[in-house]
Amino acid sequence: MPGFENLREAAGMNARADHGADTLLAPYRLGPYLLKNRVVMSPMTRNRSPGEVPNPLNAEYYAQRAGAGLIVVESTAISQQGLGWIDSPGIYRPDQIRGWRVVTEAVHARNGRIFVQLWHTGRCSHVSTQPGGQPPVAPSIVPSRGRSRTAQGRLEHSVPRAIELAEMPGIVEQYRQAAANALDAGFDGVEVHAGNGYLIDQFLRDCTNRRIDAYGGPPENRARLLWEVMRAVAKTCGRERVGVRISPTNTHHEMHDSDPEALFFTAVAGLNDIAPVYLHVVEGATPPGAPQYPFNYRKLRSLFRGTYIANNGYTLERAGAALAQQHADMFAFGRLYIANPDLVERFRSGAPLNAPNPDTLYVGGAQGYTDYPSVVAPA
Repeated sequence: MPGFENLREAAGMNARADHGADTLLAPYRLGPYLLKNRVVMSPMTRNRSPGEVPNPLNAEYYAQRAGAGLIVVESTAISQQGLGWIDSPGIYRPDQIRGWRVVTEAVHARNGRIFVQLWHTGRCSHVSTQPGGQPPVAPSIVPSRGRSRTAQGRLEHSVPRAIELAEMPGIVEQYRQAAANALDAGFDGVEVHAGNGYLIDQFLRDCTNRRIDAYGGPPENRARLLWEVMRAVAKTCGRERVGVRISPTNTHHEMHDSDPEALFFTAVAGLNDIAPVYLHVVEGATPPGAPQYPFNYRKLRSLFRGTYIANNGYTLERAGAALAQQHADMFAFGRLYIANPDLVERFRSGAPLNAPNPDTLYVGGAQGYTDYPSVVAPA
């Protein structure tokens, strides 16, 4: 019968995708932890920590989503220098550590696992958030055209200053101390944010790194800060409790590189000597309508010896198909988790998904944060 082989092939693909979806929702071993499933709640900035201190509302929000195999909380500043805008949390003061402890205890009470994403915004900041009103720091004096939330409203990022070579150990120490603070706050581990146009990504990509010293030039030099930070954090937490996020072709904050495959293949190969437990990859560009550039993510995955987490636009169906094809080990979901606190149960039961309200993403308070309804999965 004409087309019979194509129908059979399509049926086989659907069966594999269905099996992949089942596997997505099955337990998964990540380092010392047996996770409930392979679903990751992606870190997302929500601007609901006034004074940069986590609070009970944040604890409720993350506890609602403890059905994820792993929660990675929103980008969290490692120092005041690393802070990009107000009302996003930090983990460099005692009151912030106490606030995060309330969050981690709430998630653990629901048998969840929770990592914190360690964040230094680099050039994506404003003098009003910086210590002493100083310019933000960056690998080179290349301004960002983005804006920061400040006490005076949304203002253009300030022109950065280039980090002096003698300051580099201090930058690494900020990450190490933040990792130690994370353990004190009860986190199960940490994710180093090395993507989306922030400080480590600024060192990695040649559009923002114009240095001519040991941290600039060839990929090996531009990856030096990433490797130094990862070594320091892994020594503090144990490599089995440390992950890293990269975004090889994401254009967020006007980022690009002249040869992203050479750069990120080099960077990831070097990570294997440090052996973090996972590599979290934003596959492609995230800004709406942004151009998508070719990149061999399958080769990137093959270069990394640990767990590979794929991120960007995944649905249950797409993740199931990708898992069946062994494209990744775990999958991170962002916007779906904003409006669906019980996302895993909705995946499991086939319940419809809530749509997020874009008008309440960053307004503060419970609306559009903890008030999205859950459903009870059918017996």
